[in-house]
Amino acid sequence: MELSSFDFLKQQDLPAGSLYMVATPIGNMGDITLRALHVLNSVDGIACEDTRHSAPLLQHFGIHKKCVALHEHNEMTGAQTIIERLAQNERWAYISDAGTPGVSDPGARLVNAVQKAGFRIIPIPGASAVSSAISASGSVMLPSEGRFQFLGFWPNKAKERGTLIQDIRNNLKTSIFFESPHQICDTLTTLSKELEPERQVLIGRELTKKFEQLVTLTAVNIPEWLEKAESLRGEFIVLVAGRQANTDEAPEHSELLLWANALSPYLGSKEIAAVLAQVLGLSKKEAYQVALDAKDQNGKQ
Repeated sequence: MELSSFDFLKQQDLPAGSLYMVATPIGNMGDITLRALHVLNSVDGIACEDTRHSAPLLQHFGIHKKCVALHEHNEMTGAQTIIERLAQNERWAYISDAGTPGVSDPGARLVNAVQKAGFRIIPIPGASAVSSAISASGSVMLPSEGRFQFLGFWPNKAKERGTLIQDIRNNLKTSIFFESPHQICDTLTTLSKELEPERQVLIGRELTKKFEQLVTLTAVNIPEWLEKAESLRGEFIVLVAGRQANTDEAPEHSELLLWANALSPYLGSKEIAAVLAQVLGLSKKEAYQVALDAKDQNGKQ
């Protein structure tokens, strides 16, 4: 069916002088959205993380636009080029190699520069390895009641890895990160040693592609899975269930107020709430209420 037959796309407002952050498939080309195709066909030019990588996608859908490379090594100079085009009332799109731009991909500096220059940013949502894995994670997300922290790519430096493992081990939220094929064996082996044996882990490989694999297992069973794995090729995403909260160890409200009062000379209520949520595993709502209670308490003293 022709894209032009979807009349609702014609009702989409496409403001000029705007940058469109367009999500592209993470593997299966069928995951491109109709809106993404409409935008890419309508803009004056497309900035790509890698023009060589994006060319097959654009050619497959018959999109013929001026393309420029904008990646982590030229993001700031490339951003100025885009800003100059937007100043001429043009519409430009940005696409990364796969998925949503700015999610562990270049794009954040571009968005920041364009915003500072006074131009509008319009997100065009689509495929994401993070949301895809979460939707199929089941028991891995249950302990955290839907709360998670996204850690990007697993760090290369040993000190950073140690800090991150400690955080994952103690955090009540589900932890999500990407890993490369040549590091995945070492990373999973480390997790199997550092986590409690019963901690739930989801390993996703080559999501949406022909050899897609999703497996949920406990940390103690990771070595056996690695030994039997037919392939460790492709891109990986790993979800680690949050630590089970022990109701006996939940801080009393008075103890939480002590934390908030200790932070109050240095931070505002929102910042205090963020610290309490991160360190103590409170929900944002609970943490903010503690910060407000502490503020009220100090005001009455």
